[in-house]
Amino acid sequence: MKTTHVIRQLVAKALYIKQLTPDIENEINYELSRLGYISDADYEALELLMSEMDAGRIRLVPSP
Repeated sequence: MKTTHVIRQLVAKALYIKQLTPDIENEINYELSRLGYISDADYEALELLMSEMDAGRIRLVPSP
């Protein structure tokens, strides 16, 4: 994955499979920590993911 688009690609993956898996969540958190900031585009992508979860269209998969 390109480093400039990793968070958006992870969000797109979660939206596509309609699940936020622990692996996707961990990768998003890792990228946020690694970068130390969030771009406007990444912020908007994460907002979309959260609103889809709030609406019940994306399922949060619990850790095993």
